[in-house]
Formats: sequence, C-alpha cells, structure tokens
Amino acid sequence: MTDEHGTIPVIFTPDNEPYLGRPSVYHFDQIIFACLESNAEVAAYTHRHDLSDIQLAACQIIPQAINLALSIRELVRQGYLFAAVVLMRPLIERAAIISYLHEKPDEVALWKAGWRYRERPSLATMLATMHGEADIEQAKDICDIFNHVVHGDPIGATFNIVDLGAGGLGYSVGKVLDAPELCDFICFQSYCYLIVIMARMSAFFPDVRGPKEHRLQ
Repeated sequence: MTDEHGTIPVIFTPDNEPYLGRPSVYHFDQIIFACLESNAEVAAYTHRHDLSDIQLAACQIIPQAINLALSIRELVRQGYLFAAVVLMRPLIERAAIISYLHEKPDEVALWKAGWRYRERPSLATMLATMHGEADIEQAKDICDIFNHVVHGDPIGATFNIVDLGAGGLGYSVGKVLDAPELCDFICFQSYCYLIVIMARMSAFFPDVRGPKEHRLQ
C-alpha cells in the first residue's frame, strides 16, 4: 500500500487500497454493483408509472441506503474504519425501516406523517421484521452495539482502538490500515443489509425485472 518512495499515499485508489483482495471487500463490492444496477432499473420505472404510497416511501429510503453503503465503502478504501462503523448505524436503520414497511404496509401512514419520534416503532422492533421469526432480543443487541458507537461512550470507543506496537494501544485519529478483522466486520455486515435492501426493492417493485444475473428469487 506504499508508493514507489515507500510512503503511504494520502489518498488511496482502487488499485492500491489497504484492504484490497479481502473476500469481505470483494463481496461488498459485488452487492453494491448489483444494487446500483437494480436501482437504475427501478428509477426508470418510477418515472413512467404512478406509484403507491409505499412505493413512494421506498423511493426515498432505498437510495439513501445505497448512498450510505457507497460512503462506507469509500471510507474503507481510505482506511477510515471508525467512521465507516458509525455510518453503518443509519444504513441498518434504513434497511430496518424498509423491511418494517414491507411487513406492515398500513404503517406507511406514519411515514407520510413524518415518521415522528415516539410515534414510529423502535429500531429493534423494525429490525425484528427482517426475519421470518422475529427475534427481538437479537435485534436489541444489534441496536445496543451501534448506539454505543454513535453516542461516543466508552464501549463505542473500542471500535477505534489501534495497536501501537511496543507502545501498547491507542485511539486512532486517522487512517487505520492494519485492522483486517474490523474491515471484515464492516464489509460483511454492510453486505448483509444491502441484500435486505435489494430484496425489499424487488418486493416493492415486482414489475421491474432488472438484469437477469442479479434477480432475487
């Protein structure tokens, strides 16, 4: 990951990024590409047809989720892993919202009314709708992890610890280029939530078939 002078680049590119070649990064890239292709097909469809309220909600939520995934991917490329973990929280929330609305379509009225705090369901409740059999305790555990990261408490700080070698441990203020396990956590988790996004996209827009190799069965 160093240049011809043996120094670390200020900006990494796709051919020299620090975690290039890891399976987690590869799979994350593949689902991003598939989501972008499918979203392009859906976007074209939405400009030609009248949409239901729930489809209109999907048109707002899904692009945000893909945008967040792209931002996470770029942060991984540049080695800003802690910031990538922070952005996973809003990505997860959008995957949860779109799943909740799919399972409970009557609740789209709450979305149209502004999705107000204390009126909308909790993130854990929405996360539980991602699975055929709701596991609210597992959903609460996921919420706890990412709430710690977002709110900056001591538990969340563990995602920012780096090895200083003989100097022990410290907290990074910049690029983290030697934390493959954290990279894998970010990419595989984000990959899973993008699969949810893609599945819901297909469910909300069943008439959009998209590229054959990326159709969800």
